[in-house]
Amino acid sequence: MPAKSQAQQKAAGAALSAKRGHTPKSKLKGASKQMADSMSEKQLEELAHTKRKGKPDHVAR
Repeated sequence: MPAKSQAQQKAAGAALSAKRGHTPKSKLKGASKQMADSMSEKQLEELAHTKRKGKPDHVAR
């Protein structure tokens, strides 16, 4: 499941970093905090490794 926007990809990267113990979870905010709690490391890795080229900054809901 690839990321739909650059913002989603960046949030997944931050959540993955916290999940692996490189960043404290207390530093996470918003979507990345929710992602760290609700998604597995494998799911986060798939989102975080999406190429940013051609992706919009944000996607409207």
